[in-house]
Amino acid sequence: MDCLFCKFANGIIEVPFVYEDDLVYAINDISPQAPTHVLIIPKEHIEIVAGVGADSPEVLVRMLAVADQIATERELDGYRSVYNSGASAGQSVFHAHLHLLGGRPFAWPPG
Repeated sequence: MDCLFCKFANGIIEVPFVYEDDLVYAINDISPQAPTHVLIIPKEHIEIVAGVGADSPEVLVRMLAVADQIATERELDGYRSVYNSGASAGQSVFHAHLHLLGGRPFAWPPG
């Protein structure tokens, strides 16, 4: 499989993890859009977040819990969690992942 996030998970490409457990890992985004921009990624390859919810809801729950844990550790007073699902939504790596963004004010609507 030629999936960048799978290569990270399997150690084929070494990248410093912010967090890791049996279901997910987290890394700092290489192109941060906020002072805190962390990706929380399932170790299992699932292309879009809807697949995670349908096939592995416990992974989806873990992703949200890890986002909150990292936000607490970094003493964020608020944060945004974003799933881009599909190319038209901005997904560029087709392995489901959650963006944790914080450390600055955010506008609404986001897009």
